[in-house]
Amino acid sequence: MESEHRVSTLELFFDLVFVFTITQLTVLLADDLSLRGAGQVVLIFTVLFWMYGGYAHLTNQVPPDRTVRRVLLMLAMGAFMVCALAVPTAFGAGGVAFGLGYLLVVLVHGALFTQAHGRGVLWFALPNVLCALAVTAAGFFDGVPAWGLWMLALLLQFVTPMVVQRVTASGTATEPEVPEQTVGDQLGGMNAAHLVERHGLLLIIVFGESVIAIGIGVGSLPLSPGIAGGAFLALTVASAMWWMYFVRDEGRAEEVFAQTPPARRFKLAMVAYYYAFLPVLLGIAVFAAGVKKTIGHLGEHLHTGPAVALAGGVALYLAGNLVFRAVLGIGRARYRATALVLALATVPVGTGWTGAGQLVALSVVLVGAVVAEGGRSPAAQTRGTAAGAVTGS
Repeated sequence: MESEHRVSTLELFFDLVFVFTITQLTVLLADDLSLRGAGQVVLIFTVLFWMYGGYAHLTNQVPPDRTVRRVLLMLAMGAFMVCALAVPTAFGAGGVAFGLGYLLVVLVHGALFTQAHGRGVLWFALPNVLCALAVTAAGFFDGVPAWGLWMLALLLQFVTPMVVQRVTASGTATEPEVPEQTVGDQLGGMNAAHLVERHGLLLIIVFGESVIAIGIGVGSLPLSPGIAGGAFLALTVASAMWWMYFVRDEGRAEEVFAQTPPARRFKLAMVAYYYAFLPVLLGIAVFAAGVKKTIGHLGEHLHTGPAVALAGGVALYLAGNLVFRAVLGIGRARYRATALVLALATVPVGTGWTGAGQLVALSVVLVGAVVAEGGRSPAAQTRGTAAGAVTGS
């Protein structure tokens, strides 16, 4: 039985600072709803979320229960704040500042992780440093060279997990009674409850940012019945997305991780809480950007950008959620896959009719999916999935 290990208030404080980067990305996308703007948001967030995941793993294995650890974690928070402030100009004048802030995030992470893994940390710390240097170098260039360096940073990130899963951890092979382990096996020894709770708290904070986007979108506009109704519809969509994860998925995810051998949790966590969570979190940010641009124009035809942001944000969230569920084997895909397709189909509603009409359509789609899934309890769905896995059906 695993010992109780819950998220500390300092970790939650850390998450609040990190989520400011998502707020900044929402602002960046709302100001530039184009393929170029979307590409920048994806690159910046993917790079940042990689190190957020690194710190989630770090505090799972090296809890901030000592003064030195707490001070270093606060230093990393300051570095993330620098990155967040530089996000709007990360592909321009703020590129070097963003890169240097990110480099400090990486160095503090590596220093703290040595307390758990010693020299084994070099197998992922060095690629992380190279990634940060590539991002910093991108700040000195414009256009294609800058984009190329950002892509190099992403390549380094996606290669690193494969390296740590294959490289033998130092010291294990010298003891005959200890089976040979990879660095990834050692990293996998994380507490399941802490892992799931940490990412759930991050997700709820990001949902909070989508609510703030409603207020920012309203701004100084008079609170008419139409504005109030639009805000209610946007909140309905966000609430349905919240329901899908926190009511239907979170508890089952913790059960799956608790049943997974500790040495194998690293690989599962990488897929479920990094690769799958990327579109989940980006989807909320994109939807929030769409709300911000729509809430003041509810009775008008929407431009293509805001309409695509509303529908695309929901679709991204559902796509990531479907991958998350498939990896963990915790639910059927039918209703959410249908909701994904129907969400994308609401774009013509916004562009051809009104923004309010599109928000109504999205609310109906998501609430309908939640209600349709409600016919079976989470426990029954888990038992059905497990039975299918055993029988091979």
